[in-house]
Amino acid sequence: MAITRRSKTLLILAVLTVALGAWWNGSRVEIVNAHPSGANVIAFGDSLTKGVGAGPGEDYPAQLSQLIGIPVLNRGVSGETTAQALKRLERDVLSQNPRIVIVCLGGNDLLQHQPVSQTFANLEEIVNQIQGKGALVVLVGIKGLMFADNHGPEYKKLAVRRGAVFVPDVLSGILSDPKLKFDQIHPNGQGYKIVAQRIYEAIRPYL
Repeated sequence: MAITRRSKTLLILAVLTVALGAWWNGSRVEIVNAHPSGANVIAFGDSLTKGVGAGPGEDYPAQLSQLIGIPVLNRGVSGETTAQALKRLERDVLSQNPRIVIVCLGGNDLLQHQPVSQTFANLEEIVNQIQGKGALVVLVGIKGLMFADNHGPEYKKLAVRRGAVFVPDVLSGILSDPKLKFDQIHPNGQGYKIVAQRIYEAIRPYL
C-alpha cells in the first residue's frame, strides 16, 4: 500500500507540474518559434542531460525519444556550467539544424556558488542564440535538495522574458525518493523516466 500511495502521489505531482507549465506557457507567455523550422530535437545540458546515474538507454533524452518517436540528440556534458555550455553552443546545437532545444543547465553554477546574475545572463544568451536559429526553446527549471529555493523564480522570469516553453522544477519529488535517485543530485533510470515524461508533456503541443 505504501508503494501504491507513493506512486499515486508522484502521478498527481507530475500532473500538477505539467498543468502549471501549461498555464504558464499558454496563459502568460507568447511562445517564440512555436512552429519551428529546423529538423532536430536536441537536449543541451550537464550531467542531468548526460544521464549520470542511469543505465544504458535510461537517460532522459533516450527515454524522451521513445515517447516522441523520433531521435533526441544528447548534448549533455557532466560538470558543466552555463559559461562552459555557452562556449560549445555553436558546435553542439546551432550547427545541428535545431528544431526543438531542451536547455537544462544551472545546477553546477549553483553548486560552485557562481553569481546568480551571471548564471542567468549566460542562460539568456543561450536561449537568445537558439531562438535566433528559428528553434523552439524548452527551458527546464531545476531545484533539487542542494539548490536554493530562490533560483526557481529566476527560471520562470527568463522563460517569460524570452518566450520559452517552461518546465518548472523538473526534479520535484524525485531526489527525495530513494527509489528514484542515484545520489543527492542525480536521478536513477526510473527518476529520469519521470523527467522525460514531464518534458514530453511540455513539448507535445509543438511536435
